[in-house]
Amino acid sequence: MTPVPSVSRLWWHASRPATLAASISPVLVGMGVAAHLGSLSWGRSLAALGVAVALQFGVNYANDYSDFARGADTPARLGPPRAAASGVISPRLVAEAATASFAIAAIIGLWLCSVTSWWLLAVGAACILAACLYTGGPHPYGYRGFGELAVFVFFGLVATCGTVFVEVGKVGTLGVLAAILPGSLAAALLLVNNIRDIGTDRVVGKRTLAVLLGPRRSHWLLLGLLGLALAVPLFIAIPGIDHFTVCLPWLVLPALAAPIRNSGSDNPRLQIRALKQMGAVLAASSVLLAVGIWVG
Repeated sequence: MTPVPSVSRLWWHASRPATLAASISPVLVGMGVAAHLGSLSWGRSLAALGVAVALQFGVNYANDYSDFARGADTPARLGPPRAAASGVISPRLVAEAATASFAIAAIIGLWLCSVTSWWLLAVGAACILAACLYTGGPHPYGYRGFGELAVFVFFGLVATCGTVFVEVGKVGTLGVLAAILPGSLAAALLLVNNIRDIGTDRVVGKRTLAVLLGPRRSHWLLLGLLGLALAVPLFIAIPGIDHFTVCLPWLVLPALAAPIRNSGSDNPRLQIRALKQMGAVLAASSVLLAVGIWVG
């Protein structure tokens, strides 16, 4: 019989640490763009990072609760144990943790609105709504194959461009193009997770994009997302940054082999490892792009 993890470890698993790179990376890229434009503000950068991380915790706790409530987290599921399904932590407490995380994001976001523009309230509200409806509500879009698209939009375009806006006062072409890299890799991170869960998700009626496409086509999509991310240095040449440093993300190319190989494995341990490896690729390539743009 598998021992039940401690309460603190269950909360740690519920935060899904392998996915936290998805919230940190776009902010770092946005900071790189702002620094290149000569408008980097450490205070606003930290605030943007606080909003992104709080939203990530919120959506992870909300997913933990919603997947349990819908019966998606079964004993047959691969991966770390979930808090709400553990029988140790009350599902209601997990839902309250999600609410608290969203509240923290909203409070920090209000400060950013006060020093920039109040129209960001609409953006923040859309982020929280999207987080809640991913696996919650009557028609969760994460159960209908739109999860990767939402991650690309919110953890790529919105987070990166939002960071640039609060620091520079505008986004510009460079901010949009740079946002493609963290957005594509965050979507790839989710896809790797969903490829792992194809078998159990199909049984409970959770129709993720990986379930709809099947393992083989999902891996082709994964390769496409990785290719799109690595093409970003070429895209960035359009607004005029042609310094070789924008190609620094290509240094992660050798590291891509492991998550691509492990995500297609039948070994559960390797599939779980692929998620961590993809998170590391997302973080490393985003830092390299941020530095490359900064000094480019």
